[in-house]
Amino acid sequence: MIQLEVWGDYALFSRPELKVERVSYEVPTPSAARGIVEAIYFHPGLKWSVDRIYVLNPIRFATVRRNEIKGKLSAGVARQAAKTGRPLFQAASQEIVQRASLLLQDVHYVIEAHFTMTDRAAPSDNPGKFQDIVTRRMERGQCYHTPYFGCREFPAHFRRWGGGPIETIAETRDLGLMLYDFDYEDPQDITPTYFFARLENGVVNVAGSEVMR
Repeated sequence: MIQLEVWGDYALFSRPELKVERVSYEVPTPSAARGIVEAIYFHPGLKWSVDRIYVLNPIRFATVRRNEIKGKLSAGVARQAAKTGRPLFQAASQEIVQRASLLLQDVHYVIEAHFTMTDRAAPSDNPGKFQDIVTRRMERGQCYHTPYFGCREFPAHFRRWGGGPIETIAETRDLGLMLYDFDYEDPQDITPTYFFARLENGVVNVAGSEVMR
């Protein structure tokens, strides 16, 4: 089990039901929290599961307008380019649109997670070895790529939680149906899963939640 402290200026954990204007959930989704942990240490021999998300700063929103590209290259265009050897090209200047985004501002969390061994672990791998590696990487600030809060333009600072009680915000409320993660068992049919999230005295308890498709 690890406790990872993360913080940053902005965060955007997009609600999938809103397609055009991006609106953030009030707290990180479990999949976003898992992505932050995997940015620090990922190994095919282990699987990360988020247990709890502690919210340390008050939930505050800010509205900004961002430049986005309204279209994307299709799979057919990519396949044709691969066959012919012609480079892919998209005139971004002709595709740019301004869209409003509702972001979280001045975010600060502690992510509590654990890992389980997978069948892809090597004979020399064991839980103690993995625990030592991830602890060392958190303490040294090492990561495979910069962790981020939902979008890459919102980087996350991180360090190992120093121990002791975690002082969360004194807020309790239902957060409604939230994206939990994606089911990758069938690569041809990657399915999103959801759960009913609740903030209880500043803590979102993910472990033991009923997950639905």
